[in-house]
Amino acid sequence: MTFKAVRFGIEDEIARLVLNRPEQRNALDLDMRDDIERAVRELRTRGGAKALVITGAGGAFCAGGDLRALSEGRRPTTANRERIRRLHVWFSELLDLEMPVIAVVDGPAFGAGFNLALAADFILATPRAQMCAVFVRIGLVPDLGGLQLLPRIVGLQRAKEIIFSGRVVGVQEALSLGIVHQIVPQDDPLATGVAFAQRFRTAPTEAIGMAKTILNQSFNLDRHALAEMESYAQAVALETPYHHAAVAEFLSKKPLGFVWERFGDNAMEK
Repeated sequence: MTFKAVRFGIEDEIARLVLNRPEQRNALDLDMRDDIERAVRELRTRGGAKALVITGAGGAFCAGGDLRALSEGRRPTTANRERIRRLHVWFSELLDLEMPVIAVVDGPAFGAGFNLALAADFILATPRAQMCAVFVRIGLVPDLGGLQLLPRIVGLQRAKEIIFSGRVVGVQEALSLGIVHQIVPQDDPLATGVAFAQRFRTAPTEAIGMAKTILNQSFNLDRHALAEMESYAQAVALETPYHHAAVAEFLSKKPLGFVWERFGDNAMEK
């Protein structure tokens, strides 16, 4: 499978998706959107990956939508609506991807690029990372899930302030707000993301995937509906080979295969 605007591949059970339009600071054009959609579909149908790492090439994560492409010709309102709705097809598949997704933000993550990073389960950011809900500066509202994702991370009032102001959020503030999980060196963002993702190679992908699916619904459903989802998921998890092997290891007093503290967070800058 060939891609025009991203680099995508799976190696050692870790999928790598690199936004690759560095001359445009990895702005999202139609080719990039199509490429991301195809990559996510491949992960969902082909399997073989324990985690996905997303980053950008050339010292930028993603500068947002490609305004030059957007401004080429006026479209009917219905066409613009359909264009945005189509974004949410692949974006929803990315959000629902039943594996850990790690975004490594180096440089700007603006507009839709900010929201693309927010779709990840973990955001690692270099010291020069900058995030901005820039839409208000050009008279637009946030798209690509920003109106849902940001308030769930930072709270409603702070999300309003970030969106209404269109100001830049630096990496230290993003860390304090819980947007960023960890600050990491900027020498090789992809390698840093892959190193972080490698710890999930020994993790129970099925259990994490089901937990992620339920967590993604946890703000929308009442406790009774969540209890039903939990019951079904646990019934499935109890019959997985991973669970059976882990119980056998525990009973025989062998080390468990997945222990987070063994993976050395101290190797990364915090």
